[in-house]
Amino acid sequence: MTLPSLPSVRGTLTADRPLADLTWMRVGGPADVLFQPADLDDLADFLRDLDPAIPVFSMGVGSNLIVRDGGIRGVVIRLGRGFNAIEVDGQTVTAGAAALDAHVARKAAEAGLNLTFLRTIPGTIGGAVTMNAGCYGDYTADVLREITVVLRDGMVTTLPKSALNMRYRQSDLPAGAVIVSATFDAPAGDPADLAARMEDQLKKRDETQPTKDRTAGSTFRNPAGFSSTGRADDSHELKAWKVIDDAGMRGATRGGAVMNVKHSNFLTNAGGATASDLEMLGEEVRKKVYDSSGITLEWEIMRVGEPAPVSNK
Repeated sequence: MTLPSLPSVRGTLTADRPLADLTWMRVGGPADVLFQPADLDDLADFLRDLDPAIPVFSMGVGSNLIVRDGGIRGVVIRLGRGFNAIEVDGQTVTAGAAALDAHVARKAAEAGLNLTFLRTIPGTIGGAVTMNAGCYGDYTADVLREITVVLRDGMVTTLPKSALNMRYRQSDLPAGAVIVSATFDAPAGDPADLAARMEDQLKKRDETQPTKDRTAGSTFRNPAGFSSTGRADDSHELKAWKVIDDAGMRGATRGGAVMNVKHSNFLTNAGGATASDLEMLGEEVRKKVYDSSGITLEWEIMRVGEPAPVSNK
């Protein structure tokens, strides 16, 4: 894609920037342009002056993302240090979209506020809102009050939780909007108890999940048993790993991709995988699960960009 002249910025614009090293899976092609804004005003001015025909994609730390081998057309926006502040005021926690979920959980706990469910969720607050991230029965929607976004025309505005239609692993944002911060109403708790709870969660995660492997977290959403608010109904819940196991796909491989033996809902780059290897193995798993159980697994990992160009050789 040939881009017209881009607006002047105080941050960094990098053309043809490879994205593989910015994702946990370590795969994917380049962005036409990567924009790392200096601050909120820099981001707002850029979006205001950018040709509306140029697509934009907001990227966090790439913890729940597969960038396809052909890369991403348009501008990829990656927020950095100017967007990772964490502030606590009474029982309110406001965090920049680039703040790591784990850091927010720890800082809140130190102040006697319970956002402990965020401790084991990889990624940033922007991603947690977008995906209504959750674990151990708690979800971002349970504690979110509002978010601040920059719209595609550069306007900075605040959206209440009610405007986001948050549901299991999903939310709705205005097209092209970039989340810059989120405000939470956090329940009170004893700091020592909250710290102990987070340690227990980390231990449980490390015992059951391949935390040292190249994954992007859970590959597929659990297939049933969730209310419209995103809270699990344990009486009807199915687990994605169970239906994958029942289909005989634990340990399945394609190229350098594997469905992890330790936890079969973790698609893994075992070495040398391409984005195509990972995505095609995921699609094979979906087909096998459907053939064996009639259940259609839905991707939890976001897949973006274009496939690699077909060689004529």
